[in-house]
Amino acid sequence: MLAFLCGGMENAPDGGRAWREMMRAWIRSNFNHRVYDPTQEAERILSEEELQNLANWKTADVERYRKVMRFIINHDLDVMARQADYVVCYWDQAAARGGGTQAELTAAYRKGIPVYLVSEMPTENISGWVVGCADRIFARFDGLKAYLANVYGNQARQEAFWDSR
Repeated sequence: MLAFLCGGMENAPDGGRAWREMMRAWIRSNFNHRVYDPTQEAERILSEEELQNLANWKTADVERYRKVMRFIINHDLDVMARQADYVVCYWDQAAARGGGTQAELTAAYRKGIPVYLVSEMPTENISGWVVGCADRIFARFDGLKAYLANVYGNQARQEAFWDSR
């Protein structure tokens, strides 16, 4: 199984790393699922030059910036469409200010991939499009974790049972 972590990066103070690190570790330790974390993936798929200069290219070399961003967009959407079994999305002001999160949620919805959305924002303040793409909405990560444990924990226990036979 592959969990795809989705949420703001460009406008997030920490680049969207902290919540992803927490969920990545939790999902792996509880279910042994693979986790797609775009904050780590960028370091794998981009060159050192691209990693160091991408933010500057947005204003200094728009064509170069666009080329790298299109590579990232294609890569992320390909992983979503071909490999993701479910999406964990953190929706906050950083996600609302960007565009990638909405695109990824839409792609998941269109492919029938379950979307589990965590947001401390009242639902009425979340874009209707985003709410429409979400299968479940949680106010906190604890609620999401309890839900995932119920859904995927039972599956993990069944797989362990059959593996031990």
